[in-house]
Amino acid sequence: MAHQHSSQARLSPSSDTEDISSMSLLLAPRLAYFAGVARTEHVTRAALEMNVPQSTLSRAMARLEQDLGVDLFTRHGRTVSLTPAGRTFLASVERALAEVERAAEEVRADADPATGKVAFGFLHTMGAETVPGLLHAFRADHPRIRFSLVQNYGEAMLERLRAGELDLCLTSPVPDAPDLVARRLDEQKLRLVVPADHRLAGRRRIRLAEASDETFVTLEPGYGLRRITDDLCREAGFKPRIAFEGEEAETLRGLVAAGLGVALLPPPTVPRPGVVELTVTAPRAAREIGVAWLADRPDTPPVAAFKKFLLSRRGSLLP
Repeated sequence: MAHQHSSQARLSPSSDTEDISSMSLLLAPRLAYFAGVARTEHVTRAALEMNVPQSTLSRAMARLEQDLGVDLFTRHGRTVSLTPAGRTFLASVERALAEVERAAEEVRADADPATGKVAFGFLHTMGAETVPGLLHAFRADHPRIRFSLVQNYGEAMLERLRAGELDLCLTSPVPDAPDLVARRLDEQKLRLVVPADHRLAGRRRIRLAEASDETFVTLEPGYGLRRITDDLCREAGFKPRIAFEGEEAETLRGLVAAGLGVALLPPPTVPRPGVVELTVTAPRAAREIGVAWLADRPDTPPVAAFKKFLLSRRGSLLP
């Protein structure tokens, strides 16, 4: 085949990004046709195998060579053979098509109702007991559904939700954003945790204002529990003096046990020696736990099944 090595469809090299993107759009629909002709070395036979008209296939190959500006085939009667440029191009095309096929198989597998995958995010404080219990209960009826589990703080999980990296997440506070759907599932009481030898350790209940002179250890800014701590202290009439900021609730409990401050924390999975946990009577100290997902993202069957399961646990999410 002899072709003019220029085409109005090709872009000027003024923008590399636009050039690559537009060339990909031009070439992608014809790559499988090219691989079929290269494999059979016969346009008619390739057209029959791919169930497309021969004229469509011939035009597609001619346009492909025109867009690339090189000859990919030479003709020998009714057969064709690859030029050196065609062989080079075929190696990359076969790799690209194999990668597309692998990706297609992966997304089909992830969407399979029986064996698909759910990308599920949750707070660190949910990881020791709550989430394992949920997954155990869910898999009683869906034993082959797979999970990709992500533990993080609330804002980071919402970012990953928006980026398409998560299907669902358990978070607190329950988000209120136009691009998200969120449902409240449960509530978790927070306690004021003090060292075992603290002046307040003999108490069972406390008003948070009574701890206004204490040094606090808290999670870092951006964590939902940190925001709740700041809000509760402000409601109690003071701004907490913060000595240490961390990333994980049990680490904070350890800092309290070491006498480095007090903290507002959810109940531990197992009792921690060296601390006493006081019920806060005022203001009301609790955090709402909810599930969130993207508003405009359709669910695969596995995600829909797990979402339905989580919503069915409203009021009984926590152990």
